[in-house]
Amino acid sequence: MTSPAPHEAGFHITVEPSGRHFTAVGDETILSAGIRQGVGLPYGCKDGACGSCKCRKLSGEVALDPHQSKALSAAEELDGLILTCRARALSDVVLESRQVTEAGAHPIRKMPARVLALQKMSHDVVRLRLQLPAGEPLQFHAGQYVEFILRDGTRRSYSMANAPHTLGEPGTGLELHIRHLPGGKFTDHVFGAMKEKEILRIEGPYGSFFLREDSDKPVVLLASGTGFAPIKALLEHMKFKGIDRPAVLYWGGRRPEDLYMDDWVREHLAELPNLRYVPVVSNAVPEDNWTGRTGFVHRAVLEDIADLSGHQVYACGAPIVVDSAKRDYVAAAGLPEEEFFADAFTTEADKAQP
Repeated sequence: MTSPAPHEAGFHITVEPSGRHFTAVGDETILSAGIRQGVGLPYGCKDGACGSCKCRKLSGEVALDPHQSKALSAAEELDGLILTCRARALSDVVLESRQVTEAGAHPIRKMPARVLALQKMSHDVVRLRLQLPAGEPLQFHAGQYVEFILRDGTRRSYSMANAPHTLGEPGTGLELHIRHLPGGKFTDHVFGAMKEKEILRIEGPYGSFFLREDSDKPVVLLASGTGFAPIKALLEHMKFKGIDRPAVLYWGGRRPEDLYMDDWVREHLAELPNLRYVPVVSNAVPEDNWTGRTGFVHRAVLEDIADLSGHQVYACGAPIVVDSAKRDYVAAAGLPEEEFFADAFTTEADKAQP
């Protein structure tokens, strides 16, 4: 089937219940159009792999580009759900998305960034600090991410691990936590040839993962591996703004060393009196001498909090953890679906799956 020619003046996209609206022109996706016009639709990978941008189409026609069935199943498609990162408007469209925020979207900018420092945090995690151009600070919400634009034009996304207010502190720069994926075009370079003073190109900020400050609900922060990076930014932001909502951080790793900033968290517990911390290890070996919680990190939350109906959850890390958490918290613990905020770290391998 051939799609109709793009509508010259564009189609009108309305998002309920917020009433926000924007125009999609040419063959841009609904998500691209929303980002371009500063409307904060929820999203993660922008590649049809994570499902973060899934929402209900109330009226109108769209063409859906290829996507992964785990992000949007055939049954969900029949039920009227779409992925905005894969949907192109063929008429005016009305969507339902409860996570659209009034918060002003920060302008997306491209800029050079210089490597300030590289620090090995564990056998496969590096903390990378980037110096940004003076005079034009990057504006972002704690929890958002930037994309590296590589020489061949491909992109790699990494969450900022520090809150915006820390950028002014000497020697801090933009902090990113990068896990080595052997054979990964970008991470092989970070763990191999990258040196201080190297110039990289970044674009951002992107992402809809940030603290909703219009709520006073208790917060569950769920991180697996380097999913801790944006959660760390959230914690710094909460401390800076004096946000004293009860919060509990569950951080999961295979081995204790995967909780590569465990000391940092413990030091900051004193400054965040309403924060509790539950580290969880799934594959400890005897020489780890691990005496803490074991098993899957998303299950530990359910063991401790049977009723999530009055909570907000912020989940970040491996797609399997994020997807399992959303499914189980909504189905088994009564979490309202619109109170689950997530950033699934989809790798290039994840995106390449059929």
